[in-house]
Amino acid sequence: MPFDDSDWSKDDDLPVRPLTREEAQALSARHPSMSVWHVLAVQAAFGVLVALVWGALSRSPAAAVSSLYGAAVAVVPNALMARGVFGRNAGRSVGGLLVWEILKLGMTGAMLALAPVWIKPLNWAAMLVTLVLCLKVIGVALLVWQRRKKNFV
Repeated sequence: MPFDDSDWSKDDDLPVRPLTREEAQALSARHPSMSVWHVLAVQAAFGVLVALVWGALSRSPAAAVSSLYGAAVAVVPNALMARGVFGRNAGRSVGGLLVWEILKLGMTGAMLALAPVWIKPLNWAAMLVTLVLCLKVIGVALLVWQRRKKNFV
């Protein structure tokens, strides 16, 4: 099969041009994005809901507090990283992202290690199940946002 060596200089596509301010605002209005702070709010609200349900079903205040702590283990380090990456004085570099990710993982590990010290008595199942559910709700929130956005367009 011979190679197609057609003339690439005869490209029919128009050159890319920068958008005007009005065009950029219109494009942004047509395709809104979900803020990282909205995702964190959904994660925190879901964590509180899971803690309330866990406490009501188990009839144990210790389970409710452990579940709430599990939500905090998911939300607080994520909020720290979001503040570092998207905050006012944030640098937009891969190195900065790596540093904030390492800090987030360290804080998560420290919070998990300190859980038996801070929460007495600690219900490990309530804490870990809530932590996992809070981590997974981010994907669900983004999926719902994408579907909702498609319905409005």
